[in-house]
Amino acid sequence: MSDPLPHECGIAFVRLKRDLGYYLQRYKTCLWGFQRLYLLMEKQHNRGQDGVGIGCVKLDMPLGQPYLFRKRSAERDSLIRLMEDRFRELRKLERKNLLDPRDPVSFKHHFDFGGEILLGHLRYGTSGTFGSGGCHPYVRRTNYPTKTLMVAGNFNMTNARDLNHHLIGRGQHPVFDTDTQTVLEEIGFHLDEAHDAVFRRERDRGTPGPEIPGIISEELDLVRILNKCADIWDGGYTIVGAVGNGDGFVLRDPNGIRPCFYYEDDEVLAFASERVPLMTVFNAELEQVHELPPAHVAVMKHGGEMCIAPFAEAREPRPCSFERIYFSRGNDPDIYRERMRLGSNLVPQIVARIDADLDKTVFSFIPNTAEIAYHGLMHGLRMMRRDQVKTEILAAARSGSLDEEALDKLVLKSWPRGEKIAHKDIKLRTFIAQEKGRDQMVSHVYDVTYGQISPDETLVVLDDSIVRGTTLKDSIIKILSRLNPKKIVIASTAPQIRYPDCYGIDMSELGKFIAFKAAIKLLERKGMHKRIAEVYDRCREELAKPVEEMGNPVKAIYEPFTEEEISAEVSRLVTPEDIPWKGEVEVVYQTVAGLKDAIPVNNGDWYFTGDYPTPGGYKVVNQAFVGYHDQSGERPYDMLL
Repeated sequence: MSDPLPHECGIAFVRLKRDLGYYLQRYKTCLWGFQRLYLLMEKQHNRGQDGVGIGCVKLDMPLGQPYLFRKRSAERDSLIRLMEDRFRELRKLERKNLLDPRDPVSFKHHFDFGGEILLGHLRYGTSGTFGSGGCHPYVRRTNYPTKTLMVAGNFNMTNARDLNHHLIGRGQHPVFDTDTQTVLEEIGFHLDEAHDAVFRRERDRGTPGPEIPGIISEELDLVRILNKCADIWDGGYTIVGAVGNGDGFVLRDPNGIRPCFYYEDDEVLAFASERVPLMTVFNAELEQVHELPPAHVAVMKHGGEMCIAPFAEAREPRPCSFERIYFSRGNDPDIYRERMRLGSNLVPQIVARIDADLDKTVFSFIPNTAEIAYHGLMHGLRMMRRDQVKTEILAAARSGSLDEEALDKLVLKSWPRGEKIAHKDIKLRTFIAQEKGRDQMVSHVYDVTYGQISPDETLVVLDDSIVRGTTLKDSIIKILSRLNPKKIVIASTAPQIRYPDCYGIDMSELGKFIAFKAAIKLLERKGMHKRIAEVYDRCREELAKPVEEMGNPVKAIYEPFTEEEISAEVSRLVTPEDIPWKGEVEVVYQTVAGLKDAIPVNNGDWYFTGDYPTPGGYKVVNQAFVGYHDQSGERPYDMLL
């Protein structure tokens, strides 16, 4: 999308099923597992660049030796730097003869990430701190392996405040930092309870102390533990974790909001936020990679066996549609087809906006992530034109007026023309983000191809979605206007974003959405200020109710207007006032029906419709409107912590 909306988080989890000697013999390196982790993270680097973290748990380490390790970074290019540092440490150990890479025992004992359980996290923070301390994985250390815990995830809990007070009610002293801490402590509490119950029983039986950890590990039931935790969680989440004894787990929220996929063979178990990275890294076929069902947890015991079981009651599936529209990589075959369809479904609206004049229209796209949908748009236009030509040829043949000249005119006239018009300067954008004066520089983020458009032609540019409209107004429209087209049409493959997200995407501040601004402007222009105050009062009333009884009064902001009226106001809002070009700007949005036609399964739509999959979503939307009206300047997540 053209607006600088950061990506979602991504998870990677690798569980080796064999000892390191096996991988040395077969793949000539003890680093095979660590390399798979790095590749899974690199293939999902699109998902989060705010920071990274990696963790490792080593199985069967001798007493007195560390078994759990973690590294995190929030530096620029953090993934590359963190991994380079690990390989640099490895070479340093080799030079000092402290590690022999051809000896699995030496490698495991001296390289921090030479273990069997490896997890990685790519972060974009929607709540909490933004330094390395806010990066996953989070760790809870004790002297008992079965109480030691490491977790990471792609999630946002809408009820972080309630979760913290739940911990306080037990007599704990939580730090109000991020919902990740509450998740860690909640799992840790029930882990402690399970550990202590077995420990006390065996101690009272007189079982020798050194034998008790093995008994606890054998009886530890992570499904039961996570079932107790899930009772109070409200949000969208994929969470990965490892216990110090070597048990691992990966779970997915009951609505399937956040994605999770896994691959298994006789050497490895691996999980990721996207399907294609697993296919690429493990050279797997499509049918070998599976989706973790919503409300289920995959548990991997110390011995390497995996079971998948429900940990909560499944609810209506509401997978996040932004995964399909934008966040996930487009080389997944299903996502590719869906994005193609998103583009083709815009054909009727776009043809209406250009008065069906294909001869005087040039089609393009911005940014690069919209390219697949652009190809779908062009395919749809060509199919439409093919049908028109076919009808015209048959009519001319029946009338006897079909000759070579007429055929040439019919076949060649009004064929959709596409050009590469906009180019994004990635390096310049990085520079702008780090320096003052960004407002004066932002218009140079994009450049254009000159000489491809005439003053009597319309330029249609496809975008993934239009969230805030800031980049459109400050940069894209200004740049495109230099080509001096008669008209610029910006077409969004996503519908109007009207409501905040609260499940892991940084789309929470209602007042920043261009569709919301447009509705407010229309209300003010029509003298309907009273409705804004009424919605504010109703939101405050909703916030006084139990969360499960809350509704969404913010829908009333949009009710007086059609989608076309709001789109027309958006068009006015994104048109720059300080440019000499006097052409017209028109914004076209996908319809919700068009979205669901293109994405028949993974089409969670709460940011378009205001219909949230969990009770906490309604709390967030009410808090978001109150925050907008009061001009608090806080994100609803932070207000709920």
